[in-house]
Amino acid sequence: MLYVEIDFNSDEAIYMQLRNQIILGIATSQLREGETLPSVRQLAENIGINMHTVNKAYAVLKQEGFLKLDRRRGAVIALNIDKLRALEQMKQDLKVLLAWGRCKHIDKEDVHKLIDDIYEEYGESGTRTEDYEEVYPEDREGLEI
Repeated sequence: MLYVEIDFNSDEAIYMQLRNQIILGIATSQLREGETLPSVRQLAENIGINMHTVNKAYAVLKQEGFLKLDRRRGAVIALNIDKLRALEQMKQDLKVLLAWGRCKHIDKEDVHKLIDDIYEEYGESGTRTEDYEEVYPEDREGLEI
């Protein structure tokens, strides 16, 4: 079961917040291969967002290889990602992040430590070992899925 929190005051698009939280749920084993997510209509209604927003998040997750859309079961966690394609995408994303970090004088050792720390959060069991602080909890709404 995954608890979804949407920050309606964030600059990040709502569909991306939903996408990111589902990916984190998969990474932390809160969502597992073969599990069915709520229908687009049900999730939109429960969170209080437009159905098109949920549909867009699901479509992006499908395109990225995290979901398959089944007529009978709906959105199902399916991790049949082509590893080489995923590595290439990570490489492109990391290039920008590392360039940003370099401009901020973050060195290679700091980056390696940060990566090690993040991997430790997910541990071998797949569960996070720490929670992130809520900056503005009154601006967030949550929902278990």
